[in-house]
Formats: sequence, structure tokens, C-alpha cells
Amino acid sequence: MAEKEHPVFSIEKIHVKDLSLEIPHAPRIFLEREQPEVNLQLSNKHSVIDEGMYEVWLTSTITAKAKEKVMFLVEVQQAGIFQVRNIPEAEIEPVLGITCPNILFPYLRETVSDIVTRAGFPSIILNPVNFEAIYHQNKQKAKGNSAEKAN
Repeated sequence: MAEKEHPVFSIEKIHVKDLSLEIPHAPRIFLEREQPEVNLQLSNKHSVIDEGMYEVWLTSTITAKAKEKVMFLVEVQQAGIFQVRNIPEAEIEPVLGITCPNILFPYLRETVSDIVTRAGFPSIILNPVNFEAIYHQNKQKAKGNSAEKAN
């Protein structure tokens, strides 16, 4: 009798896939004393690399404005290669949409903080993100869109 194979989940590599920093109004923008308004956009995606191997990445765009001037714009894609094997097909999507982004987010947060500080601005610490809630919201939206298309 064959033994059931145990589930496998491992982090193979975490890396910065893409990084961009723009300071369109330098050097004058460094003289601004106003507290900037910071806007964050965040998304996550994944792709299959090979059987049981996936790349998951978080893409963040952080825009800081003082009055109407952009102080800086940072775009970061923080990625990871994950091995996910012997897990039921229905459970793979939540692993890629919740577990992997939760692992990647602290690295993304550190990359953003580091690049903003190195650019000469006060550090930005991104607030924690509930990837489980985002995952379920996206599933609900997808169900809604499917229902609309069916009508």
C-alpha cells in the first residue's frame, strides 16, 4: 500500500523583481516642510514556473505629495519562488493568494522603507495588510462579475 505523500510548502527564494524611484521635483522638494499625503496601491499575482513551483509577487506603488507636488514615487515588485506540492488543487489558490503574500509583505515593507530613506526622505512604514480579506473580496468580485456575464 502506497503511503500518501506529505504536503510540501517551502520558500525557495525571495527577491526584488523590480524597483523604481522618481523624485520629479528634486532638489526643491527637499525644502518642503509640509507633511506629505501618502497613497499606497497594492496588488499580488502569481505564475507557474514549473510543476509545483510558483512565483508570487506583490506590486506596490507609493506616491507622496506635498500640496499638489509629487515628492516621490516608489514602485516595488517584491517576489518569491515557492514550492507547493501535494496540496489539493482547491487549496493551492489560497496558499498563493494569502500565505505567500503574507510572507512577502515584510520584505516589501523593508524595501520601501530603505529606498525612501536612501532617497533623503523620512522613512515610510507601511501598515500591515490583511491578505485574507483582500483574497475573499476579490473572490466575491469575481463571482459577481461571473453572475453579471451570465445574465
